[in-house]
Amino acid sequence: MDYLLLQQQIRKFVRERDWEQFHSPKNLSMALSIETAEIMEHFQWKTTEESRRLDEETLNEVKDEIGDVLVYLLRLCDELCIDPLQAAQDKMKKNAEKYPVNKAKGNAKKYTVL
Repeated sequence: MDYLLLQQQIRKFVRERDWEQFHSPKNLSMALSIETAEIMEHFQWKTTEESRRLDEETLNEVKDEIGDVLVYLLRLCDELCIDPLQAAQDKMKKNAEKYPVNKAKGNAKKYTVL
């Protein structure tokens, strides 16, 4: 399924419930942040290795939260008329300039200190 079809399904779901009134960019960005934090909650206090080996139940819960994040992100994009794929492509071009391979490879330093 492409993201435009999913975005249309989400829009229909929201419209049927008369939730547009609640879906301002402010509220959607807050909901997006909250759902992202709910992903993080599943990894809190785990080691790096533990975070890579989630049990099936936890993995399914993370999957649900990722779904929530994507839904809110697509709603926010819809409200602001942003193409998320174009935004990601544009950002990757900027990142390539900020983080050239010869300076960034193998380290996690921010571009301002490379």
